[in-house]
Amino acid sequence: MSSVSTHVLDAVRGIPAVGLTVTLLAVDGTELASSATDLDGRIRELGGELPPDTYRLRFDTGGYFAAQQVPTFYPEVTIAFTITGDRHYHVPLLLSPFAYSTYRGS
Repeated sequence: MSSVSTHVLDAVRGIPAVGLTVTLLAVDGTELASSATDLDGRIRELGGELPPDTYRLRFDTGGYFAAQQVPTFYPEVTIAFTITGDRHYHVPLLLSPFAYSTYRGS
């Protein structure tokens, strides 16, 4: 079984994105888990042990930026990824109101 974590950085302010809600979804859209980022912008484990499959992480970027009274073009960011083996998967997000990027972390 595998596990998933994430780390969200606010690239405009140069700080962790604190309190951003992230939801883990199964490939069919079923919600598996939801949590908010901690003071370091991290969720250290989301969804417990996961079997190989395709999943999605949905980041509530609209809610995060609304709390700061900052307009944003992306009300949410959804990242699909595939778990293929028995290991830890880290999915970071670099975020700004009008752009984002992600990569496979370690």
